[in-house]
Amino acid sequence: MNFTRWSARFPGTQRRAAARDDHSSVPAARAESVRPRTAAGAADDTSEDSAQGPSPEALSAGELLGRLPAPVALLHGPEHRITYVNAAYTSAFGPRPSGVPAAEAMPELAELSLLPLMDQVLRSGTPRTVKSRKVVAGNSYTVTCTPVATGDPDGPDGEAGVLVYATDVTDHAEAAERLRASERRHRETAVTLQRSLLPQDLEQPDDLRIAATYQPGGTDAAVGGDWYDVITLGAGRTALVIGDVMGRGVRAAAVMGQLRTAVRAYARLDLPPHEVLQLLDVLAAEIDASQIATCAYAVHDPNEGHLVYASAGHLPILVCDEDGTVHRAEDPTGPPLGTGGWVHTSGTIPLPPGSTAVLYTDGLVERRSEDIDEGVAALERALSGAKGSPQVVCDRLIRSLGVTAEHDDDVAVLVVQHPARTGASAELFHNASLELLGGIEAAPRARAFATGVLASWRFPMELCDLGVLAASELVANSLQHGTPPMRLGLRRTDRRLIIEVTDGDDHLPRRRRAEPADEAGRGISIVATIATSWGSRRTPGGGKAVWCEFALPG
Repeated sequence: MNFTRWSARFPGTQRRAAARDDHSSVPAARAESVRPRTAAGAADDTSEDSAQGPSPEALSAGELLGRLPAPVALLHGPEHRITYVNAAYTSAFGPRPSGVPAAEAMPELAELSLLPLMDQVLRSGTPRTVKSRKVVAGNSYTVTCTPVATGDPDGPDGEAGVLVYATDVTDHAEAAERLRASERRHRETAVTLQRSLLPQDLEQPDDLRIAATYQPGGTDAAVGGDWYDVITLGAGRTALVIGDVMGRGVRAAAVMGQLRTAVRAYARLDLPPHEVLQLLDVLAAEIDASQIATCAYAVHDPNEGHLVYASAGHLPILVCDEDGTVHRAEDPTGPPLGTGGWVHTSGTIPLPPGSTAVLYTDGLVERRSEDIDEGVAALERALSGAKGSPQVVCDRLIRSLGVTAEHDDDVAVLVVQHPARTGASAELFHNASLELLGGIEAAPRARAFATGVLASWRFPMELCDLGVLAASELVANSLQHGTPPMRLGLRRTDRRLIIEVTDGDDHLPRRRRAEPADEAGRGISIVATIATSWGSRRTPGGGKAVWCEFALPG
């Protein structure tokens, strides 16, 4: 094909503009130059034009393309046969034989995925561009394919063609890849920081099965403020916590870390949920009153069969019964943490054997296009049909609510199951209690009761003796310092023996060092010495409970 017969006739606005100019003026590229004349009237051949090199109309199309620093190739026909490649193209990819189909002689076009694109350009007559494609040699190019036509469409060479213009963007591509790699590292660091602020291993109480899932939102390096925790309080009781510090970034993560640490400290006081949130509310205001944070705090007591909870502006806890019925723990709910001037209160929701409770943050249910109540309702439907282990339920809820890796908000989910025990498993869990009326016969009755119960549970003799001693000391302490009604409770699980004494006085005992001459004051010290752990708490309606635990052998 004769390259000189091809014209750079491009489609679109440039072609239409050129058509309009044909009726009114001479194209600038072909206009006659106006040369200054000498005094004699002759044209001055020593004008600036000669100093600037040959004019564009003096050059052929091949010469113009050959002077371009970017690779250029011209191909014609449906097979994209090679018509021309300039020196820059040859330097970048090597010489190419004329008249050979591009699929056979130009492997770089296949590497850049340009062959199908050139077919589209021929069919549509519309230029197409691909950005930052990499070839095997390692360089990256942005390539534009533009349709061109012969000057004589009726001649033998009257085939449409494609002009391929490539720009080397290797430096930009490598810089962009370095930036993406840096962002990935920063995000990984941020997620690692976020996860380090969450519990690494969830505590697993004897009576509950618990799993949690945290998924960071977005693709940036900013960390979020979602958090959760599980805290064993002793005597079989467990605190369940979930919270959300609004916003993203290091500040939100720092506030979250402080609140989580504070909750663990306040939980050790074994206060009612609303009192824990009351303390947390004051602390949140001191940390940063402008940082909005929500929190739900619940306590499970296996002897009561329900959750006692308090909420500071957090979404309601959901409980699914064994038959699939879902209940919301909606009231009472106070304002977010840090607002001050609000007295939080506690509520209760049943958690019978076979039921599942779910605590979650707003990232799971909140969507820009929907009311958040619709999201909570969708979660209820998903929870109603979710069966399996706590971790399986977590994963199914995440999937059912459409949370993916591209989700734009952090998501934290805490799933708590109260398993219904049957068969051999049920034989490992027992409760026994004795009401104590006071008087001198209370201590002997308590010892006899504890001896019989522990023997029936087939504990080793040493553990039976230690359990009877601990029960005797706790009852003696209650008789001396407490008030009726008094009650001795014994409980065994698959991992521990729990002994608890309650009475009507709300003064909590403390461990103290008794002097040699003292006749009393050694009971709590004895219990603390022989037991695995011990503690005390105030009970609703006044009174207190003092307890101790023994780990079972094996």
